[in-house]
Amino acid sequence: MGTTQRRRPELAAFLRSRRARVTPADVGMPPGLRRRTPGLRREEVAQLSGVGVTWYTWLEQGRPINASAQVLDAVARTLRLDPPEREHLYRLAEVPFEPAPEQLAQQVGPGVQGIIDALDPHPAVVYNSRYDILATNPAYRDLFVVPETLRIRVPNVLWTLFTVSDEACPVVHRERELPVMVATLRSSYGRHVGEPAWEQFIRALSAASPYFAELWASGEVIPPGPRVKTFRHEAVGELKTTSQSLSIDGMPECRIVAYSPEDEESREKVALLRERRQRLWPPSDEAAAEIMRMWSTENPAP
Repeated sequence: MGTTQRRRPELAAFLRSRRARVTPADVGMPPGLRRRTPGLRREEVAQLSGVGVTWYTWLEQGRPINASAQVLDAVARTLRLDPPEREHLYRLAEVPFEPAPEQLAQQVGPGVQGIIDALDPHPAVVYNSRYDILATNPAYRDLFVVPETLRIRVPNVLWTLFTVSDEACPVVHRERELPVMVATLRSSYGRHVGEPAWEQFIRALSAASPYFAELWASGEVIPPGPRVKTFRHEAVGELKTTSQSLSIDGMPECRIVAYSPEDEESREKVALLRERRQRLWPPSDEAAAEIMRMWSTENPAP
């Protein structure tokens, strides 16, 4: 049985099960008489969704008819589907799924924070698809909390890297790494075109950084993936790392990015940074302490 043929019976069963759990009272309708089941009737779902009774009946019967995103959204609202159920409906109907706008995660729970803390002394961070910094571990902050970044109180790594000077940028080979990050950002932007938060972010960073504006105008697109990156730190010099991105269940468009030392020299330098941090903790610089609090789950990115 082909994929489409298999999905249609699944779609039919899913719609029937969701319809059965919604009562007339849930949608402000009187219960009526001679109702054999507690759920809504097909004609009631069709009426509330603004579609034809025959069309909805065929959809629920698994017939090979086409459904638009707008119609599926109307049915999803009538059946009171939550976000995972709405996505499931789209997949079964073979309609491209787009997350609801303005739903980009802005914080993580203690479980995810615990995972990245356990990776210390390896740097680790949680980004959403706009590169907002949702959570960090101490080793990541060792690399990015440098004097010039303390002035940039925007918890977004792109904003930091594009607005510090070349000399203060913690990423070596900036001319090679930043274009890749912008191309990765654009691959995510396609899902959010027109959303106010995204459009404002692009405009503001373009105004703050002509280099970002130039790269953004190039139109390059690539997905996230593993890369070898070199960082610099005033206390230990350069560290070569391999970055790996890991998706997070229940947090669409978010990922843990962990950096593993690429060679023995870099491993030794990572260990030295940890020892240095332990000697200097708590930080005497109030600004450094503040940005560490900002890059935590207690103070999510705006």
